[in-house]
Amino acid sequence: MTQPTTALLEAFGDAWNRHDIDALMSFMADDCSFHAVGGPDLLGRSFVGREAVREGFMLAWQTFPDAAWLDGDHFVDGNRGVSETTFVGTKADGTRIEARMVDIFTFRDGKIAVKNAFRKDRPPVSVA
Repeated sequence: MTQPTTALLEAFGDAWNRHDIDALMSFMADDCSFHAVGGPDLLGRSFVGREAVREGFMLAWQTFPDAAWLDGDHFVDGNRGVSETTFVGTKADGTRIEARMVDIFTFRDGKIAVKNAFRKDRPPVSVA
């Protein structure tokens, strides 16, 4: 069994910034779940299972075609990990988000079993 490291979280973040869905999914466990930053449920919107998680991840790029996660700071402790980043992205209507966020991970057998995302509720910023 491979122990997760901060290098895994850095590589995962790099795949997000490349908008590389196949690379992202290579980090995910077969029975993975993703809890998005927003949605109707207690955990935001939940995507459960590989196909649903894949769709949920792709939805981020559909909503914010220029999405990027910058200034990553990561740590891992046993089967849990955290990535803190600055999310930046622009919606089709020109609304731009720049806010710090945190992903909390649960690992199983060296893969990401759960990605739970949280983002500061900051008003849209002006595009200079």
